[in-house]
Amino acid sequence: MSPDVRAGQGKTSSAALREPRFGTDGVRGVANEDLTAPFALKLGIAAASVLMDSGSRSGAQGHVVVGRDTRLSGDMLEAALSAGLAATGCHVTNVGVVPTPAMSHIVVRLRASAGAIISASHNPYPDNGIKFIGPDGRKLPDDIERRIAAALENVEAVPRPTGPHIGRITDAAWHGRSSYEQAPVLGYIAHVAATAGAPLDGLKLVLDCANGATSAIAPGLFTDLGAEVVALCAEPDGVNINLKCGSTSPERMCSTVVETGADAGLAFDGDGDRVMMCDETGAIVDGDRMMAVCALGMQRRGELVGDRVVATIMSNAGLDVILEEHGIALSRTDVGDRYVAEEMERCGAVLGGEQSGHLLFSKLTRTGDGMLSGLQVLKEMRVSGKPLSALASVMPQYPQLLRNVRVSDRLAWQNVGEITDAIGEARARLGKPEWLSVRASGTEPVVRVMAQGADEALVSRTVEDLCAMIARHAGAG
Repeated sequence: MSPDVRAGQGKTSSAALREPRFGTDGVRGVANEDLTAPFALKLGIAAASVLMDSGSRSGAQGHVVVGRDTRLSGDMLEAALSAGLAATGCHVTNVGVVPTPAMSHIVVRLRASAGAIISASHNPYPDNGIKFIGPDGRKLPDDIERRIAAALENVEAVPRPTGPHIGRITDAAWHGRSSYEQAPVLGYIAHVAATAGAPLDGLKLVLDCANGATSAIAPGLFTDLGAEVVALCAEPDGVNINLKCGSTSPERMCSTVVETGADAGLAFDGDGDRVMMCDETGAIVDGDRMMAVCALGMQRRGELVGDRVVATIMSNAGLDVILEEHGIALSRTDVGDRYVAEEMERCGAVLGGEQSGHLLFSKLTRTGDGMLSGLQVLKEMRVSGKPLSALASVMPQYPQLLRNVRVSDRLAWQNVGEITDAIGEARARLGKPEWLSVRASGTEPVVRVMAQGADEALVSRTVEDLCAMIARHAGAG
């Protein structure tokens, strides 16, 4: 079966080519339609001009590490982006296919000015994206991204060096255990393995690698730690990344855990920064339950600094309840790991994350890491001697309902007194203000209404009433 037929996509669109813009996670679009090689070349030139000027480490300016996931378009975009960086005098180290969290580790280890990861995370294979990582291993600050965007608008004005000042491009890709003994990714693998704390002897695990960036790493890493591993979707061919597998489609992982009698399953996404787990019965253990399991274990060992966890407005109300029972405060942010990371830094929390399985352990890593997060949950199983089902069941699951209302103006509802009054009253009825979220989409003409609480009928009525009210005053018709 051809890739086009299998994925339902792949043919060149007749729509006019359009260039993507920076969003909350770099630039992203359909490869060769929105995200083209000429655009990646220009982006490399613009980024280098800013990053070389903004380097924060002596001697590190002008060195950018470039990596990618397993998408077919990755080779093309890697070549174009690297050429743009080198054309502006940057030295480039291409590390090939690596998880996004590996890029953070490698940038710091090599003392590079920045890193660039070519990936569209959990999106289907026709999509791709480019995001930059700062010398500290974290996402670039907004002001640096704005400067890159501005340079992109006037890229022809960026000076081009000649002669010996043109940048070099070095291949440091790792293709498996038998090659490139000094490859930068090996240091990352050793770091992740060390966070396990002890061997995984006696555990049988199912790993779904989403045919993505963890495919060449996760099975070997968990096997070396002593686990018996059943690997799924670890044979990327460029077009099967996230195809009915991985953290967004964990059904096969769950059924395989039951069929093989495994102790747990771990499903990563395409770029390896998140994980969805299941227990020995095949029941999903999402990011909320993983945070609950780890928070309680860390608190018992005195590792949960400040007895605080950070999550987003999408996390289930059951997380509030179980943490509150143990004297742990929960801070909530808007959706996005960037906001979670910022709040964790502000309040000094060491654990945070999202329901989607994007967890942050600030003492262990600078960004979300699916393999590392999974190891922390497995550590709690080993330390407690309990199966994952018993650990995860401590968190109650509260009713949660999300609806979208299509509107003509995404912000008009905020100025309607009837709506704002109703929101305030609903928050009081639900029990906690953070159990109701009404927010405009950043990309679509819709308002998202999400409510949760112990009373399912109240949750449903709250959402339906607010949606009807917003549609009446600001609906698209």
